[in-house]
Parts: sequence; C-alpha cells; structure tokens
Amino acid sequence: MGPGVPDGYLPRIVDSELDVLCAELPAVALEGPRAVGKTETALRRATTVHRLDDIAEFDIARADPSRLAKGHPLVLIDEWQRLPESWDVVRRAVDADPRTPRFLLTGSAAPAQAPTHSGAGRIVTVRMRPLSLAERGLCPPTVRLGSLLAGGGAAVEGASSLRLEDYAEQITGSGFPALVGSSQRAARAFLDGYLDRIAERHVHEQGRTLRNRAALRRWMAAYAAATSTTAAFEKIRDAASPGEADKPTKATTIAYRAALEGLWAIEELPAWLPSRNHLRRLAAAPVHQLADPALAARLLETDADALLEGRDSGRRIPRDASLLGALFQSLVTLSVRVYAQANEAKVFHLRTQGGEHEIDLIVQGAGGRVVALEVKLTQTASHSDTRHLRWLAERIGPTLADAAVITTGPEAYRRPDGIAVIPAALLTA
Repeated sequence: MGPGVPDGYLPRIVDSELDVLCAELPAVALEGPRAVGKTETALRRATTVHRLDDIAEFDIARADPSRLAKGHPLVLIDEWQRLPESWDVVRRAVDADPRTPRFLLTGSAAPAQAPTHSGAGRIVTVRMRPLSLAERGLCPPTVRLGSLLAGGGAAVEGASSLRLEDYAEQITGSGFPALVGSSQRAARAFLDGYLDRIAERHVHEQGRTLRNRAALRRWMAAYAAATSTTAAFEKIRDAASPGEADKPTKATTIAYRAALEGLWAIEELPAWLPSRNHLRRLAAAPVHQLADPALAARLLETDADALLEGRDSGRRIPRDASLLGALFQSLVTLSVRVYAQANEAKVFHLRTQGGEHEIDLIVQGAGGRVVALEVKLTQTASHSDTRHLRWLAERIGPTLADAAVITTGPEAYRRPDGIAVIPAALLTA
C-alpha cells in the first residue's frame, strides 16, 4: 500500500485487474469519470506521487516534464491529462525500459491537447466506473458472471433482501464512492454540483469552446430522457429544444456528445454485430447511457418517490418502458460492464432492424461465446419475458453460453427451460 492512502478504502472489483497489470506491465492508465475513486485506488499502489491537480506540482512539472519519470516505482501521475506531455514522458521511459513496472497514470478526461503518440503497446488503459451493485455492500452476491460465461448451466441460487424501493434509491443515490451512506438529499446536492461543473468548467478544461452552456445542459437532460433507448440524435435535439424554430445544428449536437464522451460522462452501449452466426438484419444504433443513472435522474429532476409513482420526465423521447425501468436497465448495465471487464469480456446490446427482437445486454467473452441478459422490472420471469432469449438460443446454438433475466425479485433460480432468473443485487463478476 502506497503513502497517503485514505482510511476506509472501499474495495473495488477493478483492484484485482490492477494488481496483475501493475505488477507485470511497465505503464497502466486508469481512466474514467471524475469522482469514481481513481486516485484513492491508485494511491494504494503508488510509492511516488505526482498530483497534477495541485497547482504547485503542476507548475514544476510543466517547467520540467521529465521529472515525472523520476522516483521509486510505482510512480503515480494523477490527472495526467492536465499536462499532456506527461503521456509522452512515460512512453519514452517505457521505450527505454520496457520490462520494469514503473508507472500508473489516472485521467478524468481526454486532454485538451492530444499526446504526440497513442502509447499503443506501451501504456495499457483500464476503465474505472462508478460502483456496481455488488460493490455497494447491499447483500452478498451469489451468482458470478464468469461462471455464466463458462457455460454448462452454472448453479444459480441465493436470496436478495432488496426490493423495488431499494433499487429506486440505488438509482438516484449514485455509485460515486463519496456518496456511500449519504442521504438522498446530500446525493442530490452532490450530483447537481457535479453536473454544474461539467457544463461550466470541465468542458472548457478540455479545450472545447461551447458558447451556449444552457443549451448544453438542456441537451444533457434530453439525452438523459433517452437513457436505455436507441433514439436518434435528431429526436434528442428536438427534445432539448421543444417549440424552438432555431434548433441547434447537427455540428453543435455532435460537439455536445464529443465533449461528454471526452469526460466519460456518457458511455453508449454498442450494438452486437457478430461476424459468424445465423442472425440477419441487426440494427447498429447504440443504446444511450450516462456514466451513472443517478446523473440522468438529476438531469430529469426526479427522485426515488417520483420514479416509484411513475411520474415521467416530461421530455418527449419514445421508449417502451417506464422511466424507472429505463434507469434500472442503466443501473444493471453499469454493473454488468464492471463484471464483464473483470472477465475480459465486452458488453453490447442486440436489436433487429425491425425491432422484432431485442436483448438488453450481450456479454461476449474472449472465446466468442456470449451470455444474453434481459433486464426486467419484475420479481419473476414470465414466458413472455424470456421469448427473445429463447429466440437467440435457437439462432446461435452453442455460441450462447447462458441466458438470464435480471430482476428486482428476492430469489435466484433456474426456470424449467434452463434460463436463469437473477436478482440484480446477486450478480457479480
């Protein structure tokens, strides 16, 4: 454990990945949205620390960037994007000594000035996200995504104490570690400030010039309303400027999207487009997701009670489910992405072009086999809830390692048809 490590560190699933990579690779970059805990996690491993968010340290590093390569390893360069030259300093140091594990970088945004070289083959990037459900200490998780990916009908069992009200509170309470144990009131204040800083400061720090920050905030709210949908960006633009004849141009909305992606504030879920199977006519549009569903809830000015009462956001974005259902799907997507990364797997969604068949999450392992997950705001899984999973099993056969419905229910089990039913709180890596 490195110096200056905060007391009460909350263990993260990404810790195991970092333990391996930092022990064997010369340089690792830990990147993700602000406030997800990157610095605290990195400090546990660092011996030498350069904090570029400290004005004095930044000024020294800017005057002589080569100093960042000095010190006993592991050398942590925190918020490296503030001084993009630091990336090239590390890259050159790795070229000189490619075998010694030496550097750990953290970053919260794409830098205003891109590094001279990508760092490919020299600096390995690891993504860190807000807390998954399994990391929040809600109840002991009992079903591993890794076991589902292995196939063979892994045991699915366990009981969850969480109910629908609890999931609504987890959606609005956020997965930012600083908010663990906080009241809903405190969470709202934190999230409002977080969103204000994105619009007022962080976008500017990227080196982007967005003249109308109020319009950016409206577009963010419209994007939040599109959570868990594949709504066209034209519809999001229209929802951001209802009744206005002079709507933002396509170039402007592309700039909004790029700015938020650069801050990792949005993380769209790509479509699954497998190269070898019997599927045809698959749609390629991504599913819209913010980094944390709590950000979407605050942008839409809704809370747990409003979600449970079915009150909508007022934004005219078509979707098949309630706002609570859309944000629950977003919460599960965040969690599954954390679990998938630990298993060297990737997460997608599936939708046929006509919309006849949709599957919320497709987790594809390194060997090409997949786990298909439907997310349902229900305690059990009906025959209707599993129809798309059964359709997929018929189409791709043994490529499907397992299939499950993720629910808000109390118990994990397998249905007679072999499809698993898993409460969201019981799933882990």
